[in-house]
Amino acid sequence: MTQSHDPQMLTKAETLVEALPYLQRYAGRTFVVKYGGHAMGDPELARDFAEDVVLLKAVGINPVVVHGGGPQIGAMLKKLGVESKFVDGLRVTDKATAEIAEMVLSGAINKELVGWIAGAGGKALGISGKDGGLVIATKVERTTKDPESNIEQAVDLGFVGEPTAVDVTLIETASAAGMIPVIAPIAPGVDGETYNINADTMAGAIAAALGAARLFLLTDVAGVLDKQGNLLTDLTPADITKLQDDGTISGGMIPKLETCIHAVEAGCEAAVVLDGRVPHAMLIEIFTSRGAGTLIRR
Repeated sequence: MTQSHDPQMLTKAETLVEALPYLQRYAGRTFVVKYGGHAMGDPELARDFAEDVVLLKAVGINPVVVHGGGPQIGAMLKKLGVESKFVDGLRVTDKATAEIAEMVLSGAINKELVGWIAGAGGKALGISGKDGGLVIATKVERTTKDPESNIEQAVDLGFVGEPTAVDVTLIETASAAGMIPVIAPIAPGVDGETYNINADTMAGAIAAALGAARLFLLTDVAGVLDKQGNLLTDLTPADITKLQDDGTISGGMIPKLETCIHAVEAGCEAAVVLDGRVPHAMLIEIFTSRGAGTLIRR
């Protein structure tokens, strides 16, 4: 008598078999995941994300999470009646704003994420760039063109920094102890001040310092699209320059891709721009031949 097999179970088994070469390739490697955008505000997507990260840890990959929190900082500033000034789309961070940003990022968001991961059965360690000498920042120098005279002028963005030194000892120690580091993009400067760092930039610097196998930037778009709206699945830095020159890539995607290029040129194997609104997009990207986003490699 032959047993009838449940086709659904078979599909599940086939999926696992398809994942095998990828599981073997990435065992013991590190993935840095920048978590942000709308995926962060949606409890269902947050739960999915936490499950994905815990799954990665369970199969022998070391995930490291770096999170943003722009909308939440904006909401808290509003609640506390602190006015924000923007220059070229970048928030000018004065002392009061910097303190609130740290409170929201290192406090509320960081611990919420730690809670989601714990809920999914993982052990997370919530830290910021301040902990264990993880990141040292320097003040970001920006210029803007005066529309009238076309003269470049220096812009003071206040306490906005970029990572200049990364010491991954704490991350490696936590990962080896079975924990998942969850990092808020806040770091001290050499001057002793506290700086707010763009979460993509922070994730890129950490991925490079760790020599990560992958840097994932979870965003609110499917990835890099061509002029017809089709997903571009593989790009090199040279391709990106071309697409930027002909206007295919513009706006907020430019700094994201610059982060990816910096990361892969500084020691990360490949970076992926992914749609964080798609449930389990990260697992689809890692463990299937189809992939789910735009991969950038040297």
